[in-house]
Amino acid sequence: QVQLVESGGGLVQAGGSLRLSCAASGSIVSENAMGWYRQAPGKQRELVASITSGGSTNYADSVKGRFTISRDNAKNTVYLQMNSLKPEDTAVYYCNYRGAPMWRPSYWGQGTQVTVSS
Repeated sequence: QVQLVESGGGLVQAGGSLRLSCAASGSIVSENAMGWYRQAPGKQRELVASITSGGSTNYADSVKGRFTISRDNAKNTVYLQMNSLKPEDTAVYYCNYRGAPMWRPSYWGQGTQVTVSS
């Protein structure tokens, strides 16, 4: 069992920045992937960014150049630095963890609200 706790969400003006954090605890395996997904009202949940324990990253096209995902393996924590925020970034952001082998079900955090005002 893995528990994920997100923090760092809030209200910010367009063009501003926020940094989200997600701390994982429990049955963590050394080879894993962690990521951030978001879901806006009336929209499907979508991948924002992900990072493996080896440091490989993946970003949604909509956030490339603005968001940076990173992790501290010693702390089992993943971060999402969000710069140049836009109103369309407004959503609930969810942390995700998946341990190897990657066909196994993943775990989700409770979500943190990010609201970007015009």
